[in-house]
Amino acid sequence: MQRATKIVVTIGPASSDEETLMRMIGAGADVVRLNFSHGKAQDHIDRATLVRKVAAACGREIAIMADLQGPKIRVGKFEQGKVQLEKGAKFILDAECELGTQDIVGLDYKELPRDLKVGDVLLLNDGLIVLVVERVQGSQIHTVVRVGGELSNNKGINRQGGGLTAAALTAKDMEDIKTAMSFKADYVAVSFPKSGTDMVMARQLANIAGEPFGHRPLMIAKIERAEAIPALQDILDHSDGIMVARGDLAVEVGNAAVPALQKRMIRMARHSNKLTITATQMMESMIVNAVPTRAEVSDVANAVLDGSDAVMTSAETASGRYPVETVEAMAAICLEAEKSENFQLDADFLNVTFSRIDQSIAYGALFTACHLRVRAIIALTESGSTALWMSRHDIDVPIYALTPNLATARKAALYRNVTAMELSQAAPSEEVLKAAQDLLLAKGLVARGDMIVVTWGEPMGQSGGTNALKIMKVGDH
Repeated sequence: MQRATKIVVTIGPASSDEETLMRMIGAGADVVRLNFSHGKAQDHIDRATLVRKVAAACGREIAIMADLQGPKIRVGKFEQGKVQLEKGAKFILDAECELGTQDIVGLDYKELPRDLKVGDVLLLNDGLIVLVVERVQGSQIHTVVRVGGELSNNKGINRQGGGLTAAALTAKDMEDIKTAMSFKADYVAVSFPKSGTDMVMARQLANIAGEPFGHRPLMIAKIERAEAIPALQDILDHSDGIMVARGDLAVEVGNAAVPALQKRMIRMARHSNKLTITATQMMESMIVNAVPTRAEVSDVANAVLDGSDAVMTSAETASGRYPVETVEAMAAICLEAEKSENFQLDADFLNVTFSRIDQSIAYGALFTACHLRVRAIIALTESGSTALWMSRHDIDVPIYALTPNLATARKAALYRNVTAMELSQAAPSEEVLKAAQDLLLAKGLVARGDMIVVTWGEPMGQSGGTNALKIMKVGDH
């Protein structure tokens, strides 16, 4: 059985050597995430170069995702590196404080005082520390500690219920987009977008930065602000996919609200023909343990059953002790969850109308494959759109996106149930169809006599031109 759900791995100090990365790709990594919250531009360039080198050695098309840091809404630094806050104590957040003490700390986000009012609840360090605003005076926010604990340098700040005005794109993000385009990152993940407008701006910046390299990335919106939830359809309409970023989102809306929101977001994204990534603490215990907890296994499996295109690791593979084992475990969980899926493709076609020929061909291929029980669906594609549309529907038939465009092949590495490979299409359609069969035969993905469904466009080589569907037996030309 071929795994449909993709795995996004974050690389960092624990996984930036050639051997470890090769083993992670061998274990099932499909997309590599570069976290721009850490490291310098050259670090990311070097890692991207390594990913391309190792992927080529493995014979795989691996996508690279550049994940932008977004606005730094954090406390500053302390004289001693950390303090212990006690329940009921007074504590001041001061935009002008240089170095913190037991009673006061600075702010990276200098505009925070103007965003707050008396009674607002501030959640620090992923919600482990809770402060209540008593008054705001100039640059100072006077609070009382509701839930205490250890507070160390540069920990994050959220307001319960959301509503902070920080722009999604910072000056650093704009420079990081330029860096990402220099190595042709396939995806750019935008942190903390509040509306479709944030995504439009990010896309424009990426397209401009990518123009000298002839490259346009796909844009992923990280849903991690409370105000992004009512704007979700607007954000989806202006993105290529979303990341269910459960960390900051849970802090703002409450842990209990996140599971239902996860299901709703994935459902909306699939309905809008967009990609989905489920992220944050999926295999958290494997930072230090060689096996996941039962709860983590269930979490990953549920993300698969929800219909996620991909599940993602963070610190588990970036700085943890067991990066390869984490990917192996995640891949095994995905496969087991997929075995239990109940495919009801016919229901997806009720009351569906088509506005494009290529979209109707994609649906026709799925319907035919489901009812004829074919071995594979082959999409000869320039842009990857046909394969993307097919991947929005659950079917236990593997989809192979064969494209002459390397960038398309890499982007398709994130599509659920799609395996992408390069194939020249600069020939008459019958020759290309034979070459497609030969490629899958050589890789052992089909056998002679297998029934397959193939889609392509006449004339070949035109983006968005899929207009043909053929049912054939492998070996019949």
